[in-house]
Amino acid sequence: MTISVNQPDWDFIATSPELMLSSLTHMGLIEITGEQGRSFIHGQVTTDITSLGTNEWKWGAHCDPKGKMLASFRTFSIGDSLFMLLPKSTLSLDLPQLQKYAVFSKAELADVSNNYQIIGIAGSQAQAFATENFGDVSQAINLVEQGVIIRDGERFIAIINNAAAETIISQSGQTLIDASAWQALEIKAGYPNIDAAHSGQYVAQMCNLQAINGISFTKGCYMGQETIARMKYRGGNKRALYIISGTTKQTISTDTQLEIALEDGFRRGGNIIECVQYGDKVLLTAVLPNDTENTAQLRIAGDESSQLSIIELPYSLADA
Repeated sequence: MTISVNQPDWDFIATSPELMLSSLTHMGLIEITGEQGRSFIHGQVTTDITSLGTNEWKWGAHCDPKGKMLASFRTFSIGDSLFMLLPKSTLSLDLPQLQKYAVFSKAELADVSNNYQIIGIAGSQAQAFATENFGDVSQAINLVEQGVIIRDGERFIAIINNAAAETIISQSGQTLIDASAWQALEIKAGYPNIDAAHSGQYVAQMCNLQAINGISFTKGCYMGQETIARMKYRGGNKRALYIISGTTKQTISTDTQLEIALEDGFRRGGNIIECVQYGDKVLLTAVLPNDTENTAQLRIAGDESSQLSIIELPYSLADA
């Protein structure tokens, strides 16, 4: 049996059902093993891997020597293995970069995306569904018989073996939908899911990694640390991640440009990091100048009839 995936048939930008199961086929998984696996990754990424607990996960970023993010990810461990969950488009770019340096350590890195089904579970009934199918999922990381369940507030990411996923979907009678509705929730959370189009473009603070505990400023050396530390302690960061919603006649992507209204007309405003679309409605995250007011008037480049507005972030950037 193969799992069928459908498009959401409701306005997922504005509303959410009581229970939603999304096939996160756009996400991939890197497994890091070996005697020096954790210490190797610790020296490469922004987050503190050595302090990563058994039942927790963290955001992080892998940067180039200039501090520009090659990839952003969630990371967690199971036994002796460390995992990085990130968009597949950046995984294909980032894994070779990590492997290039791993040859000098007793560490092995592999793309294990095809070994699992990655399913997002959301809605007011998400907790009940997860508990019924996987048992106790009260921790941030829950090792279960079928794989692992990541808890992110009231949402869950199930990374489970293929056979178990087929059985659970079949027995539950739920329709598995594509990733777009889940991405809408990621956008509303203000998360920085960097895809290949923007790999190597932004320093971590430009995408608010510091606001979601994705940067350790006390862990010691890692790739790009000098630039990231300088932005914190000396200032200089002029950009931030914003949540934006509105309407447009165009079909948008992460290559689509935004424009912002200034006194002398519209000018180039910023880049889209992640986006979803339902009809003419759009929801997206974008990197804009960090002095952009929430009342700013924005539009899609090439669509003068488009109207976009900024939604307040669910976290504070006050530390910056």
